[in-house]
Amino acid sequence: MSWYCDYAIGDDLHGPYHDKEYGFPICEENQLFERLVLEINQAGLNWGLILKKKDNFHKAYDGFDVDIVSEYSEKDRARLLEDEGIIRNKLKVNAVIENAKTIKAMRDSHGGFDKWIASHHPLKKSEWVKLFKKTFKFTGGEITGEFLMSIGYLPGTHSPECPIYKKIEKLSPAWMAQGLEFYQE
Repeated sequence: MSWYCDYAIGDDLHGPYHDKEYGFPICEENQLFERLVLEINQAGLNWGLILKKKDNFHKAYDGFDVDIVSEYSEKDRARLLEDEGIIRNKLKVNAVIENAKTIKAMRDSHGGFDKWIASHHPLKKSEWVKLFKKTFKFTGGEITGEFLMSIGYLPGTHSPECPIYKKIEKLSPAWMAQGLEFYQE
């Protein structure tokens, strides 16, 4: 198995994400939304490109504020499709807006996006993929798996020898709390 650690550690672009974000548990709604948006936009592209454009995404999508993005108009969609700083893919832009609406609705149905995720844990990756495909737009197996790994719900982000693994271990992410030791299909 190839780990992100194998090439991210010390890399100017990948290193900060590896060291401070990837695999760390998060529960704040806008942060979860940001991670989902970035994973959706990465589909078919290189993660490095997404990291290079991360600040542009933050600006284009109003700081990933679910309330604001869920209310985007056709004018906003057009603005995003013209924004050279982000990925200008109509399917991805539409998915982001629709997914913001879905996440906003989860406040009433589950108490929030984080509680919705927690209410389904633990699932095997294949079960998560089915759930995400049923619930969200533009979320296939790779997007769902990477999203859940990146927020601490599935294992596989760092090798056990990686110093960041030890930091994450102290935070007891959901996959560790459930005793999952490998990436489950």
